[in-house]
Amino acid sequence: MRVKYEELKDVFKEKLIDLGFDSAKAGIVAGIFADNSRDGVYSHGLNRFPVFAQLIKDGLVDPDATPEMVEKHGLVETWEGYNGAGMFNATVCMDRAIELAKQYGVGIVGIRNTNHWMRGGTYGWQAAQADCIGICFTNAIGSMPPWGGTFPRLGNNPLVIAVPRPEHPIVLDMAMSQYSYGKMQEYELKQKQLPFDGGYDSNGELTRDPAEIRKTKRALPIGLWKGSGLALMLDVLLAALTGGRSVEQITASGKEFGVSQCFIAIHKPDLHESLIEEILAYTKSESPQEISFPGENTFRTRLENLREGVPVNEEMWKKVKAI
Repeated sequence: MRVKYEELKDVFKEKLIDLGFDSAKAGIVAGIFADNSRDGVYSHGLNRFPVFAQLIKDGLVDPDATPEMVEKHGLVETWEGYNGAGMFNATVCMDRAIELAKQYGVGIVGIRNTNHWMRGGTYGWQAAQADCIGICFTNAIGSMPPWGGTFPRLGNNPLVIAVPRPEHPIVLDMAMSQYSYGKMQEYELKQKQLPFDGGYDSNGELTRDPAEIRKTKRALPIGLWKGSGLALMLDVLLAALTGGRSVEQITASGKEFGVSQCFIAIHKPDLHESLIEEILAYTKSESPQEISFPGENTFRTRLENLREGVPVNEEMWKKVKAI
């Protein structure tokens, strides 16, 4: 089933206003949910909307909250999120990082006590569309064991790196696990196995069953011990920059809220576009199969879904319209 992008966005906005958002804030948050589905990231668009609505009803996301700066050290700022909507807070913080970068060449904004930003790549695209390099990362509830461990002591802390280019930006948006939990939910909804091992089952055996991994919370780190180390360091970096809650404290609460995030924007007049194009052409050359760089398939999906309508899970669409 396909739904027009504007209809998707309008329904999200209507529901968010019903849930207590003012019209302007509802428009920003609805736009991000709709954009995520438009770009093919259904796990953080339509499919995540009912979860977000429940977090508001449970009092874990405050629709009225607006982030504000509480600390400044040169070009490094710390903001307080007041447990507001993560997508709105993230948009404000990346906008501020961009503003600093346009003035000084670089801007770094850390925020504490915010909420899930949905698709991290959103804020990479935001920076790149403002002609800035964007780097951002977040911590999360424990859902991955450290290498050699069996209990989920690490967050699946996504990392985003975006570089602008004339046609469309290069945007890397990666979780610290082989498959993000959103992607595993997509496979589970389609009743499909993962293409490669994605984590461990309750017997400690590697499995491709997304439902089993989501139950055990034992996702396989990217690069094995390297992904484990990177996930740890991102949590450490966020604690150092924001003084916010760590993965341990988020996990102890039992629900994913009050997380910490960082947004970095870098601006310079010449990003050596011809060199970047050479890198992409060289990477794609002499391959028997098509190779895509980060963000390329996203852009292709975006154009298709704007033209033909956004694919929606009918059951999830009904659930959202019933909120």
